[in-house]
Amino acid sequence: MQLVRQKEKFVVKRHRTVCAVLAALMIGATASGCADGGGEGADRPPEPVAGQPGVAAARQGAAAAEAKARRLKREQTARVAAARKWGLAKMPLAAPAPPAVKPRITTREGFEVEGGETLPPVFTTVPTKERIVFLTMDDGAEKDPELLRMMTELKIPYSAFISDYVVSDDYGYFKDMQARGVTLNNHTLNHRYLPGLSKEDQRREICGEQDKLEKDFGKRATLFRPPYGNYNGDTLRIAKSCGIKAVPLWAAEAFPDHMEWREWDQDLHPGDIILTHFRGEEDWKGTMPDMIRRVMKTVTDKGYAVARLEDYV
Repeated sequence: MQLVRQKEKFVVKRHRTVCAVLAALMIGATASGCADGGGEGADRPPEPVAGQPGVAAARQGAAAAEAKARRLKREQTARVAAARKWGLAKMPLAAPAPPAVKPRITTREGFEVEGGETLPPVFTTVPTKERIVFLTMDDGAEKDPELLRMMTELKIPYSAFISDYVVSDDYGYFKDMQARGVTLNNHTLNHRYLPGLSKEDQRREICGEQDKLEKDFGKRATLFRPPYGNYNGDTLRIAKSCGIKAVPLWAAEAFPDHMEWREWDQDLHPGDIILTHFRGEEDWKGTMPDMIRRVMKTVTDKGYAVARLEDYV
């Protein structure tokens, strides 16, 4: 019986000890909560410590930011070197990111045709407040490999409006251009004065070029520029029937030795489209790289960057 009573005393003593420990832990937890600012503080998540996911994510973010900064620095260094290599007076300004939603484009006043409300818009300037312009090149007679290298290294975007009669002797040149990110657009088969043609002949010129673009370059155009900038209602209706969505003309034209202007103030404006041609020393006073040096000096001196037309239209 004595053994039993000793065992009972031991159990009671042990029970009291456990209770005391639990009570101490509860008091400590309460004190900790008070030290953190009360009950609300107790609900806050603990600060991340090394080895926990929060620290890993922060380190990954910092590493990504550092890698981006290094990449931008390398790109900037490359652009400076390219501008020096190609003889530009100044390094081209970088265009802003294109808009998430393309602007609504309407036909310029004075360029309308009867019943043209549902036809592709004809315009010379893209509506934007950004200090950007767009460089476009027509025809395709001159196939200067220096132009491709220059534009690629300088990272200057441009759009080509080609006619099959002058590009058919070297589709490879324009395939190379397309592979470098340049969009090949419709400038008719034979560069004829469209308002002087019958509907059937206009269709052959416009839709025939669409067929050639699809066959030789894998894609029909959505942008169309009529030769000499001349068109009538039939031109736009036929172009629409062939898949054309817009008809960009131009606000300025670039040559190796000068610029020509459409606007009365003889100046650039946000969203202006610049026209030039695939031409060389046989046709004008300079090469295509000479023309690029001229137009980029004008654009950069006036505080503009060249953006990609297809990102806005």
